[in-house]
Amino acid sequence: MDDLDLLIDLHLRNDRQGPGSDADTIRALELARIDPDTPLRVADFGCGCGAASLCLARELGDSLAAPITAIDMLPAFVERLRERAADAGLADRIDAHTGNMGAPPLEANTLDLLWSEAAIYNIGFAEGVRAWKPLLRPGGTLVVSELSWTTASRPEEIEAHWTTEYPGITTVSANMRTLEDAGYAPIGFFFIPGSSWLANYYEPLGAGHDAFLERHDHSDAARAIVENDRAEADLYRAHAQWFGYAFYIARTPAVA
Repeated sequence: MDDLDLLIDLHLRNDRQGPGSDADTIRALELARIDPDTPLRVADFGCGCGAASLCLARELGDSLAAPITAIDMLPAFVERLRERAADAGLADRIDAHTGNMGAPPLEANTLDLLWSEAAIYNIGFAEGVRAWKPLLRPGGTLVVSELSWTTASRPEEIEAHWTTEYPGITTVSANMRTLEDAGYAPIGFFFIPGSSWLANYYEPLGAGHDAFLERHDHSDAARAIVENDRAEADLYRAHAQWFGYAFYIARTPAVA
């Protein structure tokens, strides 16, 4: 197995492949002020194993004009989402398939709501919001979460780490300007709480580390992944006040 196969094997067993919670998803949906009487066409880009897609399917219910289009580049995650949707009785509300969220196979001006949690970093925030805007109908809503600095300056240790790991990280104000420059009207933002990182992501991930190592005979590659996970969790615990995942909610102009 290469590193990607190992990462898939580790994360496939978890409900979430990044920090977040149903409560965060619902809060972002509430801030988006979606009209419940308007039939909605919705997409979830970088859906992973479907935590957000499942939550949206439950919350939007009969407001959906068609199944949510859930896209991820990894077939194993897409198949897991299909299984979870069937188990939850939501298979008719989610159309999950493998695809490139940087160039999604959707027609322009077809979406009322475009969602992406903890995934836009794969193509970059500025690149993503610009590439996705044509997919939204006039007055359509974009909701994305993105790793962001909480302050204008921070300690050198955490600055060096994240600018190496994710050079695109920036402040909320900079991301808001990016949205405005791309033609959106920002509605609001919020940072997800620490529990969405620890109780919902790092702790479940850590609980599977021993079994993961056993499955892969404690190989050097498997141990390196576990060590990286543990170091990242420790980094968050030590420096959580300086960075986090922020949800950004924005709307396209009502007239094209």
